[in-house]
Order: sequence, then C-alpha cells, then structure tokens
Amino acid sequence: MSTLTIAQRQTLLQPLLNAGWALVANRDAIQKKYVFGDFNEAFGFMTRVALKADKMDHHPEWFNVYNRVEVTLSTHDCNGLSEKDVTLATFCDTAGSKAT
Repeated sequence: MSTLTIAQRQTLLQPLLNAGWALVANRDAIQKKYVFGDFNEAFGFMTRVALKADKMDHHPEWFNVYNRVEVTLSTHDCNGLSEKDVTLATFCDTAGSKAT
C-alpha cells in the first residue's frame, strides 16, 4: 500500500475536493461533514459505510451527533491518503446523497 502520487492527487483526489471533501491540516487525510434530516438517516448512512468499509478492510474515523456525521479518511498502513480512501470517499458521497 502506498500513498497517492502527485498525478493521482490531481486526477483522483481533486474531484473529491470539488465535491466538498477537504484536506486535514497537519495530516495526509481528507474530511467531509454530512448533515441529514434526523438521527435515523445519519445512522443509516453510517451503517452503509460501515458495511462497505468492513468489506474493504478500511475503516473511517468518524464523529456523530444526532443528524451530523463527520468522516475522516486516511490509510494507516501507508500513513497517508491511498486509493482506498478515494474509493471509500466516493462510496460515502453516494451513500450520503440525502445529506444537505
């Protein structure tokens, strides 16, 4: 497992940044905040992401309060962003399509 190259950051990471993901200060990671209609929608989102993450053996860092979920992605095996993060972030955006 290796971190994203400069070229991959432009082609794979940039679309995520354009979609609301942000680089985390002082760390090679990305983060996005989702706001749902209620706790049930937020929990459903987290459940869908958890199932995908478990299949990928790649687990997010997240924080949840009521209808808000903050997701942080970084690959611990390479201590930075990898293609796994891009894949899981893309899945999060699909699963979180009801978020505002």
